[in-house]
Amino acid sequence: MHKWLTRDVLLISLSAFFADAGYQALIAGFPIFLVIYLKAPAYMLGIAMALAYGIGSLFAYAGGRLADRYGKKRIAILGNLLIPILSFTGLSSTPAEATALFSTGWWARNFRTPARRAMIGDISSRLDKGKVYGFLNALDVGGGIIAVTYLSVGIYMGIALRLLFLVTIVPLLISSLCLALVRYKGLAKNSSSGKINEKAKSPAFAASKRKTYRSVLIATALFGLSFYSMSFPVLTIAQQSTSLYGVASYALFLLLSAVFGYVSGAVVKKRVSGLALYGYMLAGIGSLVIGLSYYLGIGALGSYLGVALMGIALGSIETLEPTIISLVKSRLHSGSGMGALTASRSIGLFFANLVLGVLYTLGPLYAYSFAALMAMLASIVLLSARSGL
Repeated sequence: MHKWLTRDVLLISLSAFFADAGYQALIAGFPIFLVIYLKAPAYMLGIAMALAYGIGSLFAYAGGRLADRYGKKRIAILGNLLIPILSFTGLSSTPAEATALFSTGWWARNFRTPARRAMIGDISSRLDKGKVYGFLNALDVGGGIIAVTYLSVGIYMGIALRLLFLVTIVPLLISSLCLALVRYKGLAKNSSSGKINEKAKSPAFAASKRKTYRSVLIATALFGLSFYSMSFPVLTIAQQSTSLYGVASYALFLLLSAVFGYVSGAVVKKRVSGLALYGYMLAGIGSLVIGLSYYLGIGALGSYLGVALMGIALGSIETLEPTIISLVKSRLHSGSGMGALTASRSIGLFFANLVLGVLYTLGPLYAYSFAALMAMLASIVLLSARSGL
């Protein structure tokens, strides 16, 4: 076993695996359930995602702050135990009811995310953080692949979405059990972020870390404006072909995200510029490809290429963002840092899903072009920070 792959790192990562093995089936199936089964207009999907992510930003920020105050493990378990509310979405008979259940479960997911990310960062050395967050993302997304696989098989076999959604309760409860088995008890009050050298104590170095932290939060919020829920590409491909192909595209997205998240954590050394180029910029190109494929009538194959590029981009983003925050925030305040990171993304997602819901009604090209522009702007903002990290 690698030195960095400790028992607690493995358990936290397995918790992420089982959580995604549950709720990612909801992410992939929700747009089909809402728009195709419940006959809701496309803009309703935008409203649903905006509520889930927008209010979720408040839960993420609160969860991060509470994690620093009351314990990261405790807050992570509390939020994780409430995520199964998502599983009852399929029992809804109206779009409003489905939106309410989906959003409530997603708020619980956002509430526990900063604590889990901070906890795994606390138990990792500075040199190993990239590998650890890459491994966390790989198992996280790997669970999503399992979820989309059984959802796709279920749809192919004609099993009702309501039943498929209820099945997600099982992996979600296993996820909470994994967190409960983690031995991490928290940090001592005088704990630091590791060995402190003369460079780390200098005012210039501290100012550089603060600048990097602010730049990442701003860029993350801008990227959030571009990063609509993947429900939209699923819906786009389903409209171009079939529901099964729409859901299957999400599996491709997750697979590439898992692989390239681990690779970026192990290989990318200039993390800030890597996040800007391999993350935000590539995601913008992916969005543009999806929009142009739909507009030019290329079909699902062109959209699949765009989804693939976005999967590669998100793998880098989900690994490099928390790695950078973990490096620039002390361990005693890592929960708040991760909470601010999740909240910044969610605030952007709130507006993104509202805007994309409206633009998508006018035409998918308008929606995806807006997303591409915002992602590329986020890349430019981060590159302008000129961080050495």
